[in-house]
Amino acid sequence: MNIEEQVALFMQGTEYGDEALKQAMAKELKERLLEAEKEKRPLRVYCGFDPRKADLHLGHTVPMNKLRQFQDCGHEVTFLIGNFTSLIGDPSDKDILRPQLTAEEVAENGQTYADQAFRILDPKKTHIRYNADWLSKLTFEDLIKLASNFTIQQFLTRENFKLRWEKGDAIYLHETFYSIMQGYDAYAMRSDVQVGGTDQLFNIVTAARKVMTYKGEKPNIAIILGILPGTDGVVKMSKSLGNHIPINTDAIDMFGKVMSIPDVAMPTYSRLITRWTPADIQAIENSVKDGSLHPRDAKMRLAREVTASFYGETEADLAQEAFVKLFQKHDIPDEMPDFVTPADQSLLDILVASSLVASKSDGRRLVEQKGVKLDGQPLTDGKAPLPNEGVLQVGKRHFVRVKFS
Repeated sequence: MNIEEQVALFMQGTEYGDEALKQAMAKELKERLLEAEKEKRPLRVYCGFDPRKADLHLGHTVPMNKLRQFQDCGHEVTFLIGNFTSLIGDPSDKDILRPQLTAEEVAENGQTYADQAFRILDPKKTHIRYNADWLSKLTFEDLIKLASNFTIQQFLTRENFKLRWEKGDAIYLHETFYSIMQGYDAYAMRSDVQVGGTDQLFNIVTAARKVMTYKGEKPNIAIILGILPGTDGVVKMSKSLGNHIPINTDAIDMFGKVMSIPDVAMPTYSRLITRWTPADIQAIENSVKDGSLHPRDAKMRLAREVTASFYGETEADLAQEAFVKLFQKHDIPDEMPDFVTPADQSLLDILVASSLVASKSDGRRLVEQKGVKLDGQPLTDGKAPLPNEGVLQVGKRHFVRVKFS
């Protein structure tokens, strides 16, 4: 790719909440690419990951996909494990104090993060680093000097701190250290580009650039990515909400879950978690708009692309074949209501609670007649819980997508 094409690709899916800031970052990115080309060096790009949980879903992979784009264009990518910042916990997207993890928990989760990240990143081209290597060596004097670049007002105007302040909830001093520490990460690695989500806007655009400038380095360029919605297409993907698509699953399950998202979410998914270029995405969207491509078929392409990026082309093809065989040939609709239930709830209770049947007696009759199916397979025991999440069907026209709480 030439530099203009690289800028378009790297800025794809970015959200800054301010068009002027977005244009400024795009301009700086182009200038830094030209500078690096003249110096015959790659850009130094990184994203930090605080391993607070061991299991990842597609929402966690958004910055990893962006790192892979930089990697494929020949730039140097660092996967930074925040084994020191995790001891505090990033308050950016929380309106409550985050619990502090032990060093042992962080180490265990960090290894799991790296293993799962390599399903997206090229392990041979990825540098794994840990920020304890430099943050643990800072002195109290160092912290005082770094903190002198920030005001209390800057932190109190952040939405999460502001809400807690207005509610009278505690805001602990150590929480303000997080942004300073992240800014020091960027300086320690002399990064050209830092990737993060919209919840990282302050940490990257304000803190990191301020610290790097204070330390005499060119400030890094912020690539701020939008947040991936869950399978409901509206709320941020979250395991606790049951709208997530896990990484540690299989190709058939991933394909089916991507197919379950509403049409309105397809553009966001295309820009945040595929390997497609801006031109690829524009071509698909134009085809849908002019009617030459059915939205269902566009979603099929999206599901296949996402699945192939994790499981390879062959597995993605098999997953697509399985989906077509199971769903399209049984006339199951692309969109249907979701129903969240405890995993131990009986089939009859679910049928009644989801309004698929009027009563348990109706449910028993339909089960006996093999008129109740899960993912196309008849269910025979109304008192038993469902064996797995999936599409619950009663008759030919009534469907809900069951998710476990």
